[in-house]
Amino acid sequence: MPATARHYDTILSPVITEKATVLSEQNKVVFRVAQDASKDEIAAAVEELFKVKVTKVNTLNVKGKTKRFRGRVGRRSDVKKAIVTLAEGQSIDITTGL
Repeated sequence: MPATARHYDTILSPVITEKATVLSEQNKVVFRVAQDASKDEIAAAVEELFKVKVTKVNTLNVKGKTKRFRGRVGRRSDVKKAIVTLAEGQSIDITTGL
């Protein structure tokens, strides 16, 4: 698999929430990433795809909630998120897409 194809598999989608918007003021961007992605892979993918300099990557695993639908119990999928800190003066416009 080519390197750029793996980058697209690593970064799944941007997270657009109120908390993510507050973080963007501190030069941080939040992405949903693959469960098996390492911090180094995430940093390489963001640098390659968005042409920015990454200074730090923090990851967190969000466990899926148990929900009911029409009386049946179901479970949402687990999600891995990455909070990517960009170098000073750099930004990513996540609304444009890739």
